[in-house]
Amino acid sequence: MTTRLFASADDAAARLAATGYLTDPDLATVTYLAAALGKPLLLEGPAGTGKTELAKAVASATGASLVRLQCYEGIDEARALYEWNYRKQLLRIQSSAAPGATDSAWESMRDDIFSEEFLLARPLLTAIRRDEPTVLLIDETDKADVEIEGLLLEVLSDFAITIPELGTITATRQPFVVLTSNATRELSEALRRRCLYHHVGYPDAARERAIVLARVPEATEHLAESVVRSIRVMRDLGLRKPPSVAETIDWTRALLALGLSEVDAAALDRTLGVVIKHQSDSERVRDQLQLNGGTG
Repeated sequence: MTTRLFASADDAAARLAATGYLTDPDLATVTYLAAALGKPLLLEGPAGTGKTELAKAVASATGASLVRLQCYEGIDEARALYEWNYRKQLLRIQSSAAPGATDSAWESMRDDIFSEEFLLARPLLTAIRRDEPTVLLIDETDKADVEIEGLLLEVLSDFAITIPELGTITATRQPFVVLTSNATRELSEALRRRCLYHHVGYPDAARERAIVLARVPEATEHLAESVVRSIRVMRDLGLRKPPSVAETIDWTRALLALGLSEVDAAALDRTLGVVIKHQSDSERVRDQLQLNGGTG
């Protein structure tokens, strides 16, 4: 069964905005359609542009529980799907072992230790088994090995997982699935085909100011304008790691914590480490600042 999370694209935009997550019309529409059609939503784009936050916002806006699978190089089926509690199984075998045990006794024991009591559910199985509304976040999918994509194809096609010892477990309530990718490698066409797709880039200046004011309500419009203007200058410098929207928000909070009301040369010099994370980028920003005589 597919859970209907939103009544319309406008409803999705409004309910996400109520959580502090501001969308553009395209993102609100594809989010609504993914929920309405029961399709996974693949979000691709630079790090820190709000892809992960969308899944959290959907969960918050709809009252759904959030299950997160954080992908990384070397992640395997045991960490993504399930594994058996081998230590507990061994203890059960040792406690039940008796001299002269028969083959039938062993068969009974084998059935016992491969039961629900000894199953450790990992994120994919956890989301499939949930009866309540659930958002499944498969984060940074591009960091996982190609083999994991094959596993995801099976799970996301049928929303079912086969455990040889127990049988096939099929979702009674299909989770809303969000996959994110920073595009560090190409995802397979087969995986893309199963998803609705949206590229999440940096917002325009007006929306980024609105995001800052929504996430940092104590900030003044002047401070938000000053921060966003400076951030956009930095993104045009060809930095190794351009500032993300998350760092725009962090920088605003840092400036407020220091009692600063705008970004000038002195403020930027004191807080550059909040927004710039590589020495070469720091030098380039400082050089640009000196050439321009400040950011204001």
